[in-house]
Amino acid sequence: MSDTAAPRDTTAPLKEAVGRYGVWSIGLRSEKADRRGAIAEAAAELEELGYGTAWLGGNSAPANAAPLLGATRTLTVGTSIQSIWQHDAGSSAAGFAELDAAHPGRFVLGLGVSHAKLAEQYRRPYSALVAYLDELDAAKVPAGRRVLAALGPRTLGLSRDRAAGAIPYLVTTEHTAQAREILGEGPLLAPELKVVLDEDPERARATARGYLAMYLQLPNYTDNFLRLGFTEDDVRDGGSDRLIDAVYAWGDEDRIRARVEEYLAAGADHLALQVVTGTTDPDELPREEWRRLASLLG
Repeated sequence: MSDTAAPRDTTAPLKEAVGRYGVWSIGLRSEKADRRGAIAEAAAELEELGYGTAWLGGNSAPANAAPLLGATRTLTVGTSIQSIWQHDAGSSAAGFAELDAAHPGRFVLGLGVSHAKLAEQYRRPYSALVAYLDELDAAKVPAGRRVLAALGPRTLGLSRDRAAGAIPYLVTTEHTAQAREILGEGPLLAPELKVVLDEDPERARATARGYLAMYLQLPNYTDNFLRLGFTEDDVRDGGSDRLIDAVYAWGDEDRIRARVEEYLAAGADHLALQVVTGTTDPDELPREEWRRLASLLG
């Protein structure tokens, strides 16, 4: 499908293009040939449901966005989060240029430094990110069409000065407020928020804890939680109830809606909502949950 909607104003601020809500999903970036049809159908439905953006998780790249862009007319698609260690700047720039030519203004390049445990090359991540952005500048990838997975103050400042904004992953409302203060009013602030559509507290927290456990093995996240006032006990064994409740929206419709509003009140322009169901299938496309979430968000 080619774009048949009115041409998008590619000079408009990115926060206008991404909308208020998006979906974050590893399943949407699957590279399996037999999944392309399901991904295209899911992307088309996300657009119909009113989501502004599909964020592709799992170290995605521009090529992963092509099936979604081809299946939709207005949906923005972004990488969340492309590792600077596993995708060189030249390839990223070429991929960006190809998608932008085919679907003007609809692709966003989301970048991050990943984690030392996941990238052997991991050295001086901040300096490496600056150099990567220098290469993107040289290749004429617009700063207004790239965003950074920023947690700490320095990288948030880089998101303000060298990108269109920040896409922090696994953060609290307190972090969101701090990030907004650093970014100022103009740049996009689009944190990811995990959602468990389950009203039973014990079961919902168990689902959340099972998924959070793998992230609590990564110091970039645990160090950020400690900076925010959590303790070592909070980041053990899949996370304390206090931590689970701070980084998830779970419960009935009213409770989830209230959590979403808390992030918006703290300064978020957009929320990248990741539905967590407890499955271990990386190709999962929780379409029924996306429908329920769209309904409760209105």
